[in-house]
Amino acid sequence: MRDPYSVLGVKKNAGQEEIKAAWRSLAKAVHPDQNHDDPLATVRFTEAGRAYDLLRDPEKRSRYDRQQREAELRRMEQMRRREAERKSKVEAPRMSEDAEDMIARIFGVDSRGQQAEPRPQARPQPQAQSTAPAQPQQAAAQDNRKPADESATDETMPARGSAPGGAIISAIIRRIRGSRARIDKAPDLVTDITVTVEDILNRVRPTIETPEGQTIRVPIGAGTTDGQVIRLKEAGYRIENLRRGDAVVTVRVAPGRFRTDGFDLRLDLPITIENAVLGCETTIDGPLGPIPVTVPAWSGSDQTIRIEGEGLTKDNGERGDLIAEIRLLLWEKPDAKMIDLMRSLREGLYL
Repeated sequence: MRDPYSVLGVKKNAGQEEIKAAWRSLAKAVHPDQNHDDPLATVRFTEAGRAYDLLRDPEKRSRYDRQQREAELRRMEQMRRREAERKSKVEAPRMSEDAEDMIARIFGVDSRGQQAEPRPQARPQPQAQSTAPAQPQQAAAQDNRKPADESATDETMPARGSAPGGAIISAIIRRIRGSRARIDKAPDLVTDITVTVEDILNRVRPTIETPEGQTIRVPIGAGTTDGQVIRLKEAGYRIENLRRGDAVVTVRVAPGRFRTDGFDLRLDLPITIENAVLGCETTIDGPLGPIPVTVPAWSGSDQTIRIEGEGLTKDNGERGDLIAEIRLLLWEKPDAKMIDLMRSLREGLYL
């Protein structure tokens, strides 16, 4: 779905009055009756109505904002993971031995799992007697001890930057596997797919790409709606000696004529003021074809018409409803008689 804030041209912290005013202005500008030469006028008008419907409801707006934040966090995490994997592939082969040595010091075992022997410490030299003949021997002892001290320092302290974080973490995991419960499954592939309402009803099978570049089809149909999570066994990441991860796919319904509300579908039904007051018979385009509806007399923009069994299919085979939301519209050009009538009603005059 396109960002509703961008559709209405408001900021993310806009108040309800500002959102309402933006919707009125935009609806009047893009209404199909005022844009006969624009084949996309209906689409733009529907998109504006959908954006307003989402932002005017505090609960829907809060849920949308939360989903956007979570999507951004997932995107950043995937970027971080790819960068870490890239660096690991470049640096791990060169630094793996250094990482093993460092972890061996931490765990106290060598690379074969045996107890590591303590490294020899430089034994302090006895202090020479303060006699003149002993001074040459003391100097020689100091000269002999200096290389041993330097060697001990080189073995005990790893060189700065010798083992990257990825190699160290891999070495730690290998140690944990050898001493504790083993990790037997690779990470899952978490992704989204975008489909239309018609795709769901017609059981179209969209595709995703696995980490190895393979294309697999995602089964959708009964029980599928916006936000539905589908798990595909062993279609995720593959790591040697581990069971392959799953693909966790979240279904997103693309913007269009319909808005999903669970398994119900919602759409806008624009009517003129005289039809709203007097009622009328009209036809709406349902997800599978035209549907005749009756607009009751004295219908306002807050009223809806529910058509049972024209929504999405549930797990049990039943279908949700189609809900037409009435949108009251003025004529393309001002009508003098209607203006006089409204003025007389407001001022208490009767013709």
